[in-house]
This record gives sequence, C-alpha cells and structure tokens, in this order.
Amino acid sequence: MWTPHRSILCRAAALAAALVPAVASAQEAVDVELALAVDVSLSMSPGEMEIQRRGYAEALTHETVIRAIEDGVHGRIALAYFEWAGDFSQRVLVPWTVIASAEDAIRVAEMLTASPPRSARRTSISGAIDFAADLFAESGYSGIRRVLDISGDGPNNQGRPVTEARDELTAAGITINGLPLMTNEGFSTSYDVAELDRYYSECVIGGPGAFMIPVNDWSQFPEAVRRKLIIELAGNEAHEFRPQVIPVQAQPAYDCLIGEKMWRNRSWMWQRR
Repeated sequence: MWTPHRSILCRAAALAAALVPAVASAQEAVDVELALAVDVSLSMSPGEMEIQRRGYAEALTHETVIRAIEDGVHGRIALAYFEWAGDFSQRVLVPWTVIASAEDAIRVAEMLTASPPRSARRTSISGAIDFAADLFAESGYSGIRRVLDISGDGPNNQGRPVTEARDELTAAGITINGLPLMTNEGFSTSYDVAELDRYYSECVIGGPGAFMIPVNDWSQFPEAVRRKLIIELAGNEAHEFRPQVIPVQAQPAYDCLIGEKMWRNRSWMWQRR
C-alpha cells in the first residue's frame, strides 16, 4: 500500500543514489597528488628559508619539470605546499592546485613568493606528516600516485614518534620522500645529527618507490629539488634522475628517537642550572 511516508523514503533513496555519482565525479583525475612540506624551524635562517622558496618556485617552472607533468597519463598534477616547524605550526601557502601547463606553474610560483616566510620553534616531522594526512584526505583529487615530500635540517623533537606517523601514512598508500638539509648554516646547530641522511632514510621516508636526496650545500638545493620533482612526477620512467642505490653495510639500526632524546637531555641541563 502506498503511503506518504513511503513516498518520502523513496524520494530520499533516489536522492542518495543520485548523489553517489556526483560525489565520485568530483574527484578530478590527476597523475600525482604531491604535497610539499618545507621546514621553517628556528634552525633555518631567513636566507635559507628564502632559498627554499625560490628553489621550489624555480624548479616548478623549469622546462624539464613542465615536460614531466605534460607527459603524464592525464597531463596534470595536483600540488599543495605548506611550511612546518613545531607540532602545531603548519602554514599552507598553496592549497591543492592543478598544474597542467607552464602558465599554471608560474601562478603557483607567484604564490610561493607573495609573502615572506615565518619561522617557528621546534621540529615536528611527525606533526608535518599528520597535517599532510589531513590534506590528502581533503584534496578532492584522485591521483594515480600520492606523494608527500618533506625537507628538513634536523630530527623530530616534538610530537609523537616520527615512525608512527610515517607508518600510518604509508599504510594509506602514500609515499614519503625526503630532502635532508645537511648544511649546518642556520641560527643553531644544537640539535643537529651527524647522519641526517641516514635518519631520513631509516626513520622518515617510506612507501612504494620512496627515496631521499641529501643536500650538503645550499648551492646544490635548486638542482636537488628539480631532480626530486622529476622523479616524483615521472615515477619509474625517470631512471636517469634516480639516486644511486648503495647497499648499507651491517650496522646497528638508527635511533629514530634521537631528536627527542637530545631535546630532553638539553632541557634537563637547563633545568639544573
């Protein structure tokens, strides 16, 4: 028997069914969803932060990077750029934006240089990873690959253990690549580690095809960023740009809590004075 109540239920069901394809179609297809996470902790000088901004702006507009984007299956990527420091210090400069041409890349580069960078206390790589997880969840795009790219000049010293955040994000199918900055030229080197590249390799990066490219001098930064972007955009086809894989000699596992321990030990020393 047909009733008004049944009619309302049918209309609701029809509306729900109609909304399903609409939601699915809202996920624009791209080759890569790429989130760039850039360190602006106090150990970075204003000049170094400016080098990072300029390096990414120049790399994104470089002809080889544009060609890598255009040669993709869909010929476009979705990119987001944020700066990070402590556990709750993240600032989005470029929300998810499609890059499909040189003109798109130029607009993104202009967004990166529109305002000066701001530094903040502490270093929370885990906080940056967790922030990126929310970004990917809200991207509105459907990428063949999803990649988080983290650059930084020190180990995690705030927030939860970096390996926990890494493992959760990679379990969701997102690759984490690294750009360890081993330049030692910022305001303070009190929390530097001698083998930051090894720390990133064992404690930060992860997921399918994950890699890291260390920067030992700021003069290397523009080329390192450009090389890294090409690998991330072209995937397995970018053989000539991939870092050389060197087998690791037998040695103890790296202490992924070294940053937290250094901070705790130094804080204890100050408390005793």
